[in-house]
Formats: sequence, structure tokens, C-alpha cells
Amino acid sequence: MAMPHAVSGQPVPLLPDQVGEFIWQATALFKARDLEVMRLMLPAGKILPEHQVAGEITVQCLRGAVDFVCNRQSQRLNAGELLYLDGGVAHGLVGVEDAVLLVTIVLHGAA
Repeated sequence: MAMPHAVSGQPVPLLPDQVGEFIWQATALFKARDLEVMRLMLPAGKILPEHQVAGEITVQCLRGAVDFVCNRQSQRLNAGELLYLDGGVAHGLVGVEDAVLLVTIVLHGAA
């Protein structure tokens, strides 16, 4: 069942229940005029192929670990760490441990 988008002032759980198998899942928590926030669950061994978005992003690792690949380099992002990336930079992810990420995207010029 999909999580509904949050409304202004509503608390949103970021960490999923640990019941059942850990699966790949991207959930948009909310989208406003200039900002989108998503929760990304990336199982160990799963690869999110290289892609890019127009706006700046932050990736916060809430649980687990991922290898964040950009500019032909890989760096480990562990629980409790945040990574900032300029808009338009191609990047990909590799699950090192079952990971929960909070991704914030700036939506330049969105209506």
C-alpha cells in the first residue's frame, strides 16, 4: 500500500517497520512548489543506475550504508551522514547494507 503524501503540519514516519523482507522502494513523502522529499529503501546488493535531476539534492542515510557513485568515484555513505550534490550531476547508488535514505530535491522553475 502506498504512503499518502504528507500535508502541512503532519508527522511522517521515516523508518519502516522491520517486519518482512526488505524491498526496493521509493516513496514520495511530499512535493511542494520548489521541493520534493522522498524516502528510498535500497536493499544490500541493489543498484540504482546512474541518473540525474535538474535541482540540487541532499541524501541523508538514516539506516544502513550505500556507495554513492558520481564523477566516476564511489564514496561510502553511512547511517547518520548527509551528502549534498549540485543539480545536473549524474549519480548512482549501490546498496552495501539494507539502507533507508531521505532524499531532498530542489525543483527549480517548478510551477
